[in-house]
Amino acid sequence: MSPNILSIAGSDPSGGAGIQADLKTIGANGGYGMCVITALTAQNTHGVDAVLPIDAQFVAKQLTSVSQDVHIDAVKIGMLANSQIVAAVAAWLETLSAPVVLDPVMIATSGDRLLETDSALDALLTRADVLTPNTAELAALLGEEQVSNWEELVAQSGRLAAKYSVLVVAKGGHLPSDRCPDALVGPEGLIASFDSQRLSTKNTHGTGCTLSSALATQYALLGDWAAALGAAKNYLHTAIAAADELKVGSGHGPVNHFAALLPPVSSDPMAQWWRDIGQLRAGIDELQFIIELSAGTLERERFEYYLAQDALYLQRYAQVLTQASTLAPQIEAQRFWAKGAQGILEGELQLHRSELRNLSPEPSDTTLNYVNHLSSCAGNYAELIAAILPCYWIYQDIGNRLSAANHPGHRYESWLSTYSSVEFDEATAQAINMVTEAWQLADPTTRSRMWDAFRRSAEHELSFFAQSHAQGVDFSTA
Repeated sequence: MSPNILSIAGSDPSGGAGIQADLKTIGANGGYGMCVITALTAQNTHGVDAVLPIDAQFVAKQLTSVSQDVHIDAVKIGMLANSQIVAAVAAWLETLSAPVVLDPVMIATSGDRLLETDSALDALLTRADVLTPNTAELAALLGEEQVSNWEELVAQSGRLAAKYSVLVVAKGGHLPSDRCPDALVGPEGLIASFDSQRLSTKNTHGTGCTLSSALATQYALLGDWAAALGAAKNYLHTAIAAADELKVGSGHGPVNHFAALLPPVSSDPMAQWWRDIGQLRAGIDELQFIIELSAGTLERERFEYYLAQDALYLQRYAQVLTQASTLAPQIEAQRFWAKGAQGILEGELQLHRSELRNLSPEPSDTTLNYVNHLSSCAGNYAELIAAILPCYWIYQDIGNRLSAANHPGHRYESWLSTYSSVEFDEATAQAINMVTEAWQLADPTTRSRMWDAFRRSAEHELSFFAQSHAQGVDFSTA
């Protein structure tokens, strides 16, 4: 049976910290989450803009209403905002026998002050079973300077534990190290320690809330504080490791609270990208242009309009491939992209012109938007080839199906026969591998930009195939 865990904390409208993070964490760790809100905040991934404390009497009413009806197996306390709310929570705790994890939220990781007075917490510190301060809060609670190494942090945590006869979680995440140690410290010293590699991500909003609520839930399940901390730390490590899979805000985003419950992300990032543009690919398949081209019912004027725009696109696209060749760090990649550009100039453009009676003198806005997007990515090799990839992959995907629909007597038999080839399949596979290699070497910011470039090119592919059936298209110049 799931334990009932009560979180007493402030609200974070961006969902990464506070009550929102606590409820996600409690659920992900196997508990049933309940909450009493102590404050409303205006905040996002860049910081806290404003705090509106809830009236202390109403906080007390929330606490009483919940505890009179529901058995509480553990309590996590976070942001309390002011001394009146602290007093209300402290008085209520005197009526409760459940274990308490107190995250003394005074100073957010962003530096924002979240408690009006530090001394107001004294009434709660001795009632808690475990305290989980960050390094700034730990120093403030003792009236000492903030420490800068692990040994000093453990010693300072021990002094806080002895002062209030509680357990303290020493959290090493803010220390300058490539490791992230955490420890459970009591009045007599170190009880248990846990270590992990520091993960390279800026998305750590709400880690303190997440650890403390996971600790409360795991203790209700395991009945041992050291084991609970080990389980909570493993959970948080997994959530941080998957944080970059989320796209929440432009500042310090949240951790991925449900990462451990979701199907594992493919070790092949390109397979994930391909799945993520599934709706765009389905949209291309449903276009009237593709359906009619496959069936052989497409009007010749619309077909030639597409060819004319594609020929104009390919002229600029060949320049983009040449730029990719110039930026490529390895000789094999340089040769690959240069060969692609040469193939367009010497092969595909000639093929297009052989099918056209007239060549449109001007590219459409849709065509210009696509080539301008590709050109905008030309300052970074990894981003540029990610933008180029749909030009290979989507074209190959559609081309294989169009080629399969070909038959003797098809209106566009000679054209459809060119859509599929072993050579282009091999080139597409090579392009996918090159983008994968660049992704593996990229930092999180570059990976994000690569995905965005890939996604936007896929959107442009949809628009490009759709343009011959767009309203207002003038076929007189096609």
